[in-house]
Amino acid sequence: MTVDVGDPAPDFLLRDQNNREVSLAAFRPQKAVLLVFYPLAFTGTCQGELSALQQMLPAFQNDHVATLTVSVDSPYAHKIWADREGYTFPLLSDFWPHGAVAAAYGVLNEAKGYANRGTFLIDTAGVVRFAEMAPPSRARDQSAWLAAIGSL
Repeated sequence: MTVDVGDPAPDFLLRDQNNREVSLAAFRPQKAVLLVFYPLAFTGTCQGELSALQQMLPAFQNDHVATLTVSVDSPYAHKIWADREGYTFPLLSDFWPHGAVAAAYGVLNEAKGYANRGTFLIDTAGVVRFAEMAPPSRARDQSAWLAAIGSL
């Protein structure tokens, strides 16, 4: 079951591309969090989405909102990809237990073993204020993310 608008966001503790622990709870009550699940590193659509995110990062990551991206890839794969592409936002590893955070948010594609394209905006109280899910093959419209952030 997908987490819906108005639901409490499931907390998590994952490692980023620098092998540092990142928890959702650590951002409360200071910042909202844009949580972006993507299928796999080094793939065309994922790279296009994350490159667009990087280009517009000040709109997605600032004094009021943090951006966290999540896939089932290892922190080591994320490190290589982030360095190669110049990504400066956290790429979190939902590697083990495999896809547990994606499953908690209802976006794990169990048949494929990776996340669908789920996006959640979580407010400073830990409540989901925006939620969407797209199949792995379809890029998301990031203007919807900006509108959701603007409505906080």
